[in-house]
Amino acid sequence: MTTIGDPRIGIALGGGSARGLAHIAFIEAMDELGLVPAAIAGTSIGALLGAGWASGLSGRDIRQIAYDMLGSMNGLLGRVVALQMPSVRHLFSEGLSLQIDPLRVVEAVLPSSMPQRIEDLSIPFSSVAADFKAWHQVVFTAGPLHPAVAGSLAIPSVFKPVAYNDTLLIDGGVVNPLPLDVAAPGSDILIGIDVNGEPGEWPRAMLPSPLDIGLGATQIMMHQLTAHMMAAYPPDLYVRPHLHAIGLHEFWRVREIIAAGEASKERFKRQLSQRVEGFIAARQRTV
Repeated sequence: MTTIGDPRIGIALGGGSARGLAHIAFIEAMDELGLVPAAIAGTSIGALLGAGWASGLSGRDIRQIAYDMLGSMNGLLGRVVALQMPSVRHLFSEGLSLQIDPLRVVEAVLPSSMPQRIEDLSIPFSSVAADFKAWHQVVFTAGPLHPAVAGSLAIPSVFKPVAYNDTLLIDGGVVNPLPLDVAAPGSDILIGIDVNGEPGEWPRAMLPSPLDIGLGATQIMMHQLTAHMMAAYPPDLYVRPHLHAIGLHEFWRVREIIAAGEASKERFKRQLSQRVEGFIAARQRTV
């Protein structure tokens, strides 16, 4: 008897700051279908959630962690303040910085029971960051997990860059907001989850603030980079949940953000099921 193997699914989890919490709905969708990806590649918050998924956490587990940590404005602010409170020695040696240390965020968010090295995760995982000094993409597939994810998260001006070996790591969205190229090798079905959002209506009489301009410019850049990536590595399944009403920094709206992902969840499950069935049928015809 010939056994027809399941397709190897490669999935790219894109960056989008708070909007990236929508990834959780699609992780749950794959759990419900009984599908485990053969490779997970993540950028920015996609790297953070992807690392948890690759460690063996279910989508439901990740959802509960997000609710516990981000479910209220007070809870989120309390965690940020606690992360930023320096020791007296640190304050005198380095001064007070308004930038958040992404390593502390990763340590606070990822369960302590998780493997500390990328190669020890249950699912092959890649974290994408940018090297500020060399101006190119850095892909971590082995080595210490925390600096790889923290570097991918390090949004310029918001987070401190992460010094690791000879690199100075900043947010992977600067170079590759949807890492299809990293998830594609060896994949039979390639999935891209794009959580960058889309343009929203801007009040005609209201001028955007410098912060609005900065964040909006970043989104425009990420949108263009994603378009070029999709042309080079066309995904078999592409999902872009509607997230234009969610601010990039509004993590406390975690329930709304996940709900926005859930609006596309059933369609995603149908499309993915069709892709898997089509792959298996095609392989049977060749046996």
